Amino acid sequence: MPKPIIPQEPATKTWLERSVPSIAVRDSKHSHMALQTEPAIECPFCHSLTSLTAMRFNQFVCPNCDEHLKMRARDRLMSLFDQVTQELGETYQAIDSLTFIDSQPYPERLRKAREQTKESEALVVMQGTLGTIDLVACAFEFDFMGGSMGQVVGNRFVEACDTCLKYQQPLVCFAASGGARMQEGLLSLMQMARTAAAIERLHEAGLPYIVVLTHPVYGGVTASLAMLGDIQLAEPKAMIGFAGKRVIEQTVRVRLEEPFQRAEFLQEHGVIDQIVHRHALKDTIERLLRKLLNLP
Repeated sequence: MPKPIIPQEPATKTWLERSVPSIAVRDSKHSHMALQTEPAIECPFCHSLTSLTAMRFNQFVCPNCDEHLKMRARDRLMSLFDQVTQELGETYQAIDSLTFIDSQPYPERLRKAREQTKESEALVVMQGTLGTIDLVACAFEFDFMGGSMGQVVGNRFVEACDTCLKYQQPLVCFAASGGARMQEGLLSLMQMARTAAAIERLHEAGLPYIVVLTHPVYGGVTASLAMLGDIQLAEPKAMIGFAGKRVIEQTVRVRLEEPFQRAEFLQEHGVIDQIVHRHALKDTIERLLRKLLNLP
């Protein structure tokens, strides 16, 4: 089969200025050349188009307006680690303990979420290295049922903490969630206490726990593991709260203007320690861990 023919752009253009590449390949069933175009992503803020490859290279920060776009959990972890040694908690799988049905059965929602995200649950946990530091990190996959916390998320987070205790390693968590998973009822709410207890064991052992609040973080996750870090970081303009803004407005009957519940608002009121651009997160986390672990 002949090699793909990739049209060349003038050498004077930078990678940001180049058009989305079109690749011409020969169709085996026909004699003509078929044109395939790399997928492009439209920024929801400035509506500029960027190729998927360029967006991944830029960590899903729009190269035109610098807005932080949604980033998959696995991409976040791979951008943090220099080397991954293993993935944790894959054996845990959600079950329909309550035979819960809303507009559709819970098992059907799980099936669709797995097909959409290619993940088995809303939390991905990995162990690896950052520079010379061995650590465990976890990230919420918001596209998996809104990053909701059920039994499996709780089990995976507790296993992450137990692994940290076993190997005396720090823990980093990228939080992005709508809260507890209603399809699991009280079994979901129990995970708030379980994760908080696991974090307390890390504190007692003197192991650092750093939280990175991304967009958005709400509900039971905010009320538990997302607000118990030794250091609380956040990405720019991330929405962070317990109840949603509209729910609060309807309750207190007061219109809440921007930047209420934004990361900048929370930093001003002392809830978080620092707002960090996504491009600087890896270096910032490594620097903080070295400080907390008394490393050079």
